[in-house]
Amino acid sequence: MSVHIQNSRMTTTRLRKMKQEGEKIAMLTSYDFTLTRLLDEAGIEMILVGDSASNIVCGNRYTLPITIEEMIFLTKGVVRAAEHALVVIDMPFGSYQVSEEQAVSNALKMMKESGADAVKLEGGEEILPAIRHMVQAGVPVMGHLGLTPQSVNQLGGYGLRGKGEAEAEKLLNDAKLLDEAGCFAIVLEKIPAELAKRVTEAVSCPTIGIGAGNVTDGQVLVLHDMLGLNEGFKPKFLRQFAQLGEDVKNAVSNYIAAVKDSSFPNQEESY
Repeated sequence: MSVHIQNSRMTTTRLRKMKQEGEKIAMLTSYDFTLTRLLDEAGIEMILVGDSASNIVCGNRYTLPITIEEMIFLTKGVVRAAEHALVVIDMPFGSYQVSEEQAVSNALKMMKESGADAVKLEGGEEILPAIRHMVQAGVPVMGHLGLTPQSVNQLGGYGLRGKGEAEAEKLLNDAKLLDEAGCFAIVLEKIPAELAKRVTEAVSCPTIGIGAGNVTDGQVLVLHDMLGLNEGFKPKFLRQFAQLGEDVKNAVSNYIAAVKDSSFPNQEESY
C-alpha cells in the first residue's frame, strides 16, 4: 500500500476536508527533532507533543508533573523538524484550569514560544469558557474526551470510560459542545467503539481515536509504544508496528562486545 506524502503543511481546514471526504487521519506523538524528521518524511499528518513526555522522556509515573517550560522546550525541536505535519502541543495539568484568563495567556505563550500550530487540552463542559476564549483569541484548539490522563487521580485509574449510559451521554454532549465552541478536532481515548461512532457522526470536526475502535476519523498512538520501545506497556488497543526495544538492546550489546575485544574501531574506521 502506498503512502501519500504531503507536499505542503497540513492545516486544520485540510483536516476537516479529510473527514468530509472519508480519508483517515494519521497522528503520532513525538518529542524530539531526530524522530520527528523521520515521521515527517514518512508522511505523518499530525504530530502531538503530548504531556506523555512526562512518562516517556522524564520517567514520571503520571503526566501531571510536566511543566509549561518543559513542554515548550520539547516542542521547539519537533517544530524545527516538521516540514509538513501539523504540530499540536499539550497544555499540561494546571495550565488552563484556574481561570479563562490563565488558560488563554498560557495557550498564547506556548504557541508563540514553541512554534506549535495548535494546543490540546482535556475536558468537556467544565472548560468550555476557556476553549471559547482561546478560539476567539486565534488559538486552534484540539479537545480530548474519554480517558483523560490528567484526571487519573480523580477517575481512579486508566479504565475504560463511557461504559454507562449517563457517562456516555455526557461524553456525547461534551463533544457537541467542544465542536460548537470551535475545536478543530477531538481526541477520544479509551471509550467503546459504538460510542466513538456516535460522537464521530454527531460532530463536524474530525475525531482522533486511541483505544476507541476504527470508526473515528483518525488514530493516534504514542510513538515509543507503537515502535515497541516501551516494552512493558501492552494495553489491548496498542499495536506494536516494530519491536525496536530488542533491536536497540542487541545493537548496544554488539557495540559493547566490539569495544571490549578491540574490533571497534577497525583500521578502516581509524584516521
